[in-house]
Amino acid sequence: MDLIEIINFSMISKRTRTVAKSMSFFSKYSIDFYINETLDVRLYGTKEMVSYIYVMASDIKMNEKSEEKEQNCNIIRKVYKYSKDPVKEWKQLSTLVLDIFKKQTINYLSMQMDAFVDHISIINFFKATAKSVNDCFLYQLNHQNNVDENVAHLLNNITISNSLETWLHIKKYFLNLKIPKNLNELYINDSRWIGFEKLLEIDCKSVIMKNDLISEEEWNLFLKKWIAMETNQNLECLQLSRKHLETFRALVLHDIPHEVMDGGVKRILKTRFNQTKEITGGIDIRRVDGKTATFFTHDNGFMMSVH
Repeated sequence: MDLIEIINFSMISKRTRTVAKSMSFFSKYSIDFYINETLDVRLYGTKEMVSYIYVMASDIKMNEKSEEKEQNCNIIRKVYKYSKDPVKEWKQLSTLVLDIFKKQTINYLSMQMDAFVDHISIINFFKATAKSVNDCFLYQLNHQNNVDENVAHLLNNITISNSLETWLHIKKYFLNLKIPKNLNELYINDSRWIGFEKLLEIDCKSVIMKNDLISEEEWNLFLKKWIAMETNQNLECLQLSRKHLETFRALVLHDIPHEVMDGGVKRILKTRFNQTKEITGGIDIRRVDGKTATFFTHDNGFMMSVH
């Protein structure tokens, strides 16, 4: 039996579910959840040679439809199931999958925050059934839709341990959302709702903030607090979408000791996703513990890399 067949087998009775749970190879698989116009449960093997996707759909024409295709040398098998109450049956399926695979951590959660589903109910389900989510991707399709309440409920109730990427248009500036700490990666495509106090709370390794509204005076104070080790001590790289590094230097670093490195000085510095880049020159500031932060242009903006 393949994984879809094993899941179906486990649904027959309590006895078949017990048999399915006894299969030890399940620890080799990771579980992803995709919440959009359909509700997906996705299972990936350690080598991701074959992926299984179980899709709960509200369109009766999709019932029992199956697909198989090759993608990047991998095989993807997808099965659809129609339901009059897709959220309820998706919860039952998800509980079953997490149980027989002995998973308390969700590998990846992708959620469209303006999809026509009961977000609060789904978020409460994850809170009750899983200890944490490794990687979380949040987005919306219509920028006019207000997703503030749903996003706040998710971030206040689900523990995210590795990365958070958001492509959201928060309506309320300086909204009091709980941003996970100690992430390896935090990407905020529209960070206009991030105020200065929220900036001080972030404390993740890699932070990318697009279109922020933090003032030059606030960035100046932020860097002074960073130098004094009063904030964001875990920060390894910070990327901003501002265009002019020299303007930033003049308005933000004017009273902060810094050194403009000669263009002939070449260094390999860390960027996002633990990648590195060879740069020439740059502007250095130093923290009280001896750590150096270098500012340099990167990807239509500039980056602060700590080394």
